[in-house]
Amino acid sequence: MAQSHAKQPFKLPDFYVPWPARLNPNLEGARTHSKAWAREMGIIDPPKDSGIPHIWSEAKFDAMDYALLCAYTHPECPGPELDLITDWYVWVFYFDDHFLELYKKTRDRVNSKKYLDGLPAFMPVDMSPPPEPKNPVERGLIDLWARTVPTKSLEWRKRFFESTKALLEESTWELSNISEQRVSNPIEYIEMRRKVGGAPWSADLVEHAVFVEVPDRVAASRPMKVLKDTFSDGVHLRNDLFSYERELEEGELANCVLVLEKFLGVETQRAADLTNEILTSRLHQFENTVVTELPSLFAEFGLNPVEQAQVLTYVRGLQDWQSGGHEWHMRSSRYMNKEAGAGGGNVLGLSGLGISGARIPVTPGALGLQRIKQYTHVPCRPVGPSVLPKFYMPYTTHVNPHLDAARRNSKDWARRMGMLETLPGHPGVFIWDDHKFDVADVALCGALIHPAANGPQLDLSACWLVWGTYADDYFPALYGNTRDMAGAKVFNARLVQFMPEDPKAQTAVPLNPVELGLADLWTRTAGPLSEFARRGFRKAIMDMTESWLWELANQSQNRVPDPVDYVEMRRKTFGSDLTMSLARLTQDVGIPPAIFKTRPMQGLENSAADYACFTNDVFSYQKEIEFEGEVHNMVLVVQRFLELDKAQAASVVNELMTARMRQFEHIVKTELPALIEDFKLDSPTQEQLHAYVEKLQQWMAGVLRWHQTVDRYKEFELINSRLAGRTFSAPKGLGTSAARIASLFTHP
Repeated sequence: MAQSHAKQPFKLPDFYVPWPARLNPNLEGARTHSKAWAREMGIIDPPKDSGIPHIWSEAKFDAMDYALLCAYTHPECPGPELDLITDWYVWVFYFDDHFLELYKKTRDRVNSKKYLDGLPAFMPVDMSPPPEPKNPVERGLIDLWARTVPTKSLEWRKRFFESTKALLEESTWELSNISEQRVSNPIEYIEMRRKVGGAPWSADLVEHAVFVEVPDRVAASRPMKVLKDTFSDGVHLRNDLFSYERELEEGELANCVLVLEKFLGVETQRAADLTNEILTSRLHQFENTVVTELPSLFAEFGLNPVEQAQVLTYVRGLQDWQSGGHEWHMRSSRYMNKEAGAGGGNVLGLSGLGISGARIPVTPGALGLQRIKQYTHVPCRPVGPSVLPKFYMPYTTHVNPHLDAARRNSKDWARRMGMLETLPGHPGVFIWDDHKFDVADVALCGALIHPAANGPQLDLSACWLVWGTYADDYFPALYGNTRDMAGAKVFNARLVQFMPEDPKAQTAVPLNPVELGLADLWTRTAGPLSEFARRGFRKAIMDMTESWLWELANQSQNRVPDPVDYVEMRRKTFGSDLTMSLARLTQDVGIPPAIFKTRPMQGLENSAADYACFTNDVFSYQKEIEFEGEVHNMVLVVQRFLELDKAQAASVVNELMTARMRQFEHIVKTELPALIEDFKLDSPTQEQLHAYVEKLQQWMAGVLRWHQTVDRYKEFELINSRLAGRTFSAPKGLGTSAARIASLFTHP
């Protein structure tokens, strides 16, 4: 829309656009085709007697110029493919405006859900006949689906179906927030924006546009997921900056600038600049992933040269989209773009369409110099003890009466597994001794997070916590000091052998306490579980151990993680899914597995996980930063990103904890009842579901109380441990460097 205000709410920042934008020569053909198609579908100027709401006029359609968007974002498409891609974007933007007019403005949640629930039927993965369409959205979806999916594999169809479905159905999240006048917290916003914003859907369409498919066996790997997520975040955050003025006029609340304004209590300009810094950081993460993670991915999965070329062609397609999307935002009448790029610098003095590659940006922001902050951390610098903030904790727990027995039994078990002895093959080297075990007191943690467990259940939980904590110490001790990534990957790959699908099946021969402990616990735990619970529990363990490879990679680069990547990986390094799965072990019976895949349940679990993870980061700051040389701590990540001191950063982290807790409360109060109604859960299932939610509440309260009780993070214990030689207990001299234990990296 044309700019209606003489003054914009903020000055657009200098954007980091590392790849040149190019313009597809088939632009005019796409413009002509897309207008004819939109008119045929009833999108443009529908007849007054058709019952179709008038959303777009021809003039409005021309001004938005979606063909220009697609010509920039897909510069190499042949004409027919560009026509198809352009039609998809016309459809998705029309859907957004159509949904706004019919359901967001009227706050009609009931009919909006009914409408959205029916749309997946118009994109059958098996190509079965769809229902009869009743409006331009449904008519357009039928046409586009039939023109798109026949040339792709079943695996790609499933991925594209899921991303399209998420784009459609999660619009209710935005609608609910508008109805409640609720602005989401930053972590929730980034997660949900990927779903409602549609960029993962765009990433899937990139594969179609460049005529490749990401091999299915690597599509769900961390590198490919990070590439899609960073691409998505870049697209959405850029859009938030350009669309802020229009969206606020429309009553929208899903905008990162607004989210940061409210959360940090800062002026609009500062919030806009911070949004741009997050955008830049996400692009840096994209680049880092391509350079540091793709080569090993190719080797590990044995991708042949053709498959490697397909992945790299896809990556180039994502880059083209990122830069092309920026060029379109600079020109579209839909967005705020007056004086955009005024400070970017154009030494050659060129202007016009298609010459962005000739522009030479000269400002620090445009050059992306913020990345330097990630690599300049000085390890093991003195930071002193932290002054703990006042934590918001609305839930309570109590100590399980079987604690003393669990302490004895878990210690006896640890000794039998060899965890309190010297390491096999490393004479004189140990990870834990009796003092380390006693100070950690992980049985207390188990007794607090499972206050109602019986004796055997608490023993099992305590042993799992012992195993996870010991393994998390063992891994960096053997592989972190030497930066032995190859050895670390072999170690991690072996662990799956000790978790067979059939719990009674023969496993490999354990070679160390980690493998021995896992084999023993899996046999004791997996047998009684349902197939769904066993599969989820196994994945939780593997997610945790694989995340240690990510930590090792960052340590090797001396790289403080990108904030978004840190939050999402921290849930895994902390073992959140593992410990929450312990609560699920006796609670999954009677609860449909589909419940755990819903947005409210994922929101509950992720917000609980973040609260617990950040609790650990606040308490362990001195231990990790000063005594262990760590770079993985949320306080440090915030400190470096926002350029704050330790106390200020801890305060921001505490605010994030509070925001996540309040989100948890909000879901329990408003979204859980709606979930129960949607699934028509009977009373026994509702009781099981509420019992599981209560376990999450006890889990968060127990994690906080455990940190407040134990001495492991207190300065006197850290100093005494160093003086007593508990941090370094290995042979010294020539030829022994591989056996040295540089530090104990403990994330309970």
